[in-house]
Amino acid sequence: MESFFKLTMAVVQASAFIAVAAVEPATASKPSVYFGTYTGAKSQGIYLSHFDTRSGALTEPELVAEAKNPSFLALHPKLQVIYSVGEVDEFNGKRTGGISAYRIEPGTGRLVLLNQQPSGGTGPCHLSVDRTGGALFAANYGSGSISSMPLKADGSLGEPLAPIQHTGSSVNKARQTGPHAHFILPDPRDRFVLACDLGIDKVLAYKFEPRDASLTPAVPPFARVKPGAGARHFAFHPNGKFLFVINELDSTISTFSYTSRNGAMRMVSNVHTLPVDFKGPSSCAEVVVHPSGKFVYASNRGHDSVAIFSVDVKTGQLLPAGFQSTGGKTPRHITLDPSGGWLLASNQDTHNVCVFRVNPANGGLFATGQGLEIGSPVCALFVPAKQ
Repeated sequence: MESFFKLTMAVVQASAFIAVAAVEPATASKPSVYFGTYTGAKSQGIYLSHFDTRSGALTEPELVAEAKNPSFLALHPKLQVIYSVGEVDEFNGKRTGGISAYRIEPGTGRLVLLNQQPSGGTGPCHLSVDRTGGALFAANYGSGSISSMPLKADGSLGEPLAPIQHTGSSVNKARQTGPHAHFILPDPRDRFVLACDLGIDKVLAYKFEPRDASLTPAVPPFARVKPGAGARHFAFHPNGKFLFVINELDSTISTFSYTSRNGAMRMVSNVHTLPVDFKGPSSCAEVVVHPSGKFVYASNRGHDSVAIFSVDVKTGQLLPAGFQSTGGKTPRHITLDPSGGWLLASNQDTHNVCVFRVNPANGGLFATGQGLEIGSPVCALFVPAKQ
């Protein structure tokens, strides 16, 4: 309860600055943070806050775009454009989800809709953009498919290519009777695009053709996690030689070595994200790597914690380094600010975001008491000030 009282006080103290924060542009010390949400009684779409990198304070969130279940967000690498999934099963009268492109309005940070396209499958839950800003990729959880689409010069969405349908199943009869694409991201060199599929326990690799945004299966076409693990998300190490796959169903992280020449992955190790004496139900959600490459963080929903690991940069092995309560229930998302000095934990079921200071020496997290209240937060996206 104490943490919630501190959180409430932080929001009250920040309220005096709401009017200013809503109209001031982002600055180097106060970058913008956009929040994707599940919509309902407490949320109507995408929200904007400003983050003070000196104190860790967040301003009260402002609704900047009304949308249905804009759960995950991505930023164009060169333009002030944000993309959002519409995590729904019907879009424009068709059996598909949607993708939206928004221009960030200078001065206010509000989002102006550029255009929308179908996602190529139901229940899209993740999207990403290649490093040149030429293509967008989406993972459709409901239908177990992925899709890609070219991006136009102004950042708007081009016509999507035909979706790629995953096939198969795995051992968990409640969650793995069919494919469920959950995450998609280009590799650091934009040569291959990798996709986690929770339903079939695979990380699939596709060769990326920037000319037309097309994807074709790589050789080899995939790597497996342990049966029943449920590959959910992954993050690359800054050296590009390793990726860390967080497995939702068995609460583990699988480290893979990565070969940029052909997109091949080989499992190096597997570690648990929960304390050995924890017996309750829990599942993993997000994994992030510190910009230094020294630490990895993973969120546990149920144990409601961030698991902290140190990284052997030569082998990719993860060594347990502790746990930190997220200050709420069901941490659907965690993210680091660009400096790596702060971590934000978005707690979906308690409708709050908590801020933690990162110890650069050992990766430990310190609860600041700062944060905000927001309905069903699913994703937090830092947008630095435009240079």
